[in-house]
Amino acid sequence: MSVATEAGFFGSETEPRFEVAFVDGTGKHQRRSLRSCVTERFEDVQPVRPFRWSRGDRHFSGWYWAATVDRHVGYESWLERDRLILLDFDPLVTGMASQPFWLHWHDGERERRHAPDYFVRRQDGSALVVDVRADERIEPKDAAAYEVTRGACGRAGWEFERVGTPAPVLMANVRWLSRYRHSRCFREDVATALRTVFASPCPLLEGARLAGETLVTLPVLFHLIWRHELAADLSGHLLGPATQVRPGPEIGR
Repeated sequence: MSVATEAGFFGSETEPRFEVAFVDGTGKHQRRSLRSCVTERFEDVQPVRPFRWSRGDRHFSGWYWAATVDRHVGYESWLERDRLILLDFDPLVTGMASQPFWLHWHDGERERRHAPDYFVRRQDGSALVVDVRADERIEPKDAAAYEVTRGACGRAGWEFERVGTPAPVLMANVRWLSRYRHSRCFREDVATALRTVFASPCPLLEGARLAGETLVTLPVLFHLIWRHELAADLSGHLLGPATQVRPGPEIGR
């Protein structure tokens, strides 16, 4: 095994040194020092391990079509899927990949490795590495791996976040909106009418009716909320007929 030796970046005599193993966009397996990977586009890499499921498994793996990147992104549990939906909904996120790399280090006794759940790229070019695990399911070995990963990300100039179970009302609302994330739910003529109606705050169903036939306007309305062109309180209450809808921030998808 090669060992990264860049002093001051991969650690001192008492700190771990890091290597990163990943599968690039062409399918080529690579293992390089962390320093050489700082500018790598990990949002475009392939997963370093397959997503499998079988009868009796506690976890459910699958693929989620992310509107942000116009392709499927994998997940290994319902909790990871929910986090993926939230990332897809985030207007500041421009790229994401699941199981992006193996982080390798030596803990003084043996070689260790950890594969974070997601690598995220933001509009400003910054990077976020995400691990998903419910608070009550974090064992000491998991906490230790997260802290080592946090330290490695800090050296690379990336943010690191371990996230747990999202707020239930917010998650229910965003999960509902995700059904309308595809561009097939968009019609410019209907969107124009909805933007006019909701130029001032208005109840969701009332505004949809004012803009036209609700069977036509509601899918477009939910799509515009997904895109943040229109906005509503998604954390306080479940979306309903009386939900106040208003113009969104000056952010487009």
